[in-house]
Amino acid sequence: MSEEVRAPINREHVVQILKTIYDPEIPVDIYELGLIYDIQIDENNNISIKMTLTAPSCPAAQSLPIQVKERLMQIPGAGNIDVEVVWDPPWNADMMSDAAKLQLGYF
Repeated sequence: MSEEVRAPINREHVVQILKTIYDPEIPVDIYELGLIYDIQIDENNNISIKMTLTAPSCPAAQSLPIQVKERLMQIPGAGNIDVEVVWDPPWNADMMSDAAKLQLGYF
């Protein structure tokens, strides 16, 4: 039997998907909000995400990482998906993109 050949997944596709996931309390997607710290994709299309939340007591602490994993699993050819919530460095408003800051009135 031959191994299945998977088309490589690129970072831009992963970012596009992350931009469809919103913090339930803030009307900005998690990527622009600065909650995604690292995206790694290996040669087998395994995707590893390091993300944080706006606060350890965030009501979405259980749901957001699961939502990220479920959405990324829908990418055709995706391998294993690992989503790790990290707290270092702690999130702050400076981590938001300029677009998110503008949307939330930080300018």
